[in-house]
Amino acid sequence: MLRKFAPKKKVRSIFALDLKALRAAGIKGIITDLDNTLVKTREKLADEQVAAWFRSLQDEGFQVVIVSNNTRRRVGGFSVPLNIPFVHGARKPTSSGFRKALALLGLEARETAVIGDQLLTDVLGGNLLGMYTILVEPCSPEGEKWVTRINRSIEKVVVKRMRKKGIFPREDA
Repeated sequence: MLRKFAPKKKVRSIFALDLKALRAAGIKGIITDLDNTLVKTREKLADEQVAAWFRSLQDEGFQVVIVSNNTRRRVGGFSVPLNIPFVHGARKPTSSGFRKALALLGLEARETAVIGDQLLTDVLGGNLLGMYTILVEPCSPEGEKWVTRINRSIEKVVVKRMRKKGIFPREDA
């Protein structure tokens, strides 16, 4: 049961991802969460570093979709200026938002990585569909909704148990 919550990889931030290694592992598409994965929860737009990261994904040949449980206004307001497709109201960890993203990408789950800051939504949802899951540290705990704060408390217990069983990955730089 704990393995469903275990990411394949853990990195400090999106900027620490080795894109060439992902490509070599057969990954063609990236589904990324928005809030606290790409930017702080209350940041409306991507800064230049995040915009450059998206350009580097495209330069490496990755297809990208932003998938968020947040509203159309929030997710669209962030995604449209970057010309990145998005799925809002995804209801992660259920499969519906992830399946919509896979359809947008035109890829199979095994060809797709999910990047997110939460075990109980991003990692669990990706793992249930057989995607390559990558956990990043949250950008900032400020402004998180009460549900996310509860999830973070549960995650601490789950991570502690996974570490004890040796199934939680070491963090890449």
